[in-house]
Amino acid sequence: MIVFGYARVSTKDQNPDHQVDALLRAGISPDDIHVDHASGSRASRPEFDILMRRLREGDVIAVTRLDRLSRSVQHLINLSVELRDRGIGLRVLEQGIDTSTPEGRAMFGMLSVLAELQREIIVANTRDGLEAARARGRRGGRKRRLSIAEAEMVATYWERGVGVSEIARRIGAPRTTVYGYLPS
Repeated sequence: MIVFGYARVSTKDQNPDHQVDALLRAGISPDDIHVDHASGSRASRPEFDILMRRLREGDVIAVTRLDRLSRSVQHLINLSVELRDRGIGLRVLEQGIDTSTPEGRAMFGMLSVLAELQREIIVANTRDGLEAARARGRRGGRKRRLSIAEAEMVATYWERGVGVSEIARRIGAPRTTVYGYLPS
């Protein structure tokens, strides 16, 4: 059994030293600590991916807090199922979770349920706010980048067979913007 540590900070400007120090104090070898400098929402976290490949049945992942491990509640739930299925334990140092014990598994389950509830409340509040704004005639999303006349020029040029790059050059807009205005 190996206990691996994982630490993550969201940007290159942030310092993971406090997380690494806590993992070292927990007895984890420096060679077994993986550190990512990436947003939790990023699909790819290189060191996390390496860690997941290194894990074998009976091993344990240690993190300082749950939010350092997962990028969302759904990811946390999926990850916990994967870890359980692979026979890998989880220790969350600051939150006192250790899935090798029945109490730790129960605490992890309760935190997951509460986190899911929080996410559902946020989604419901967002939906309610958007509906209220629409009822008052407001629209969400980005403001249109081209004027109506420019949008009509895009359609006209496109119908004449002018390419996207040339249309973008003629109206002085990025190609990505032009793509958004092409007739479907």
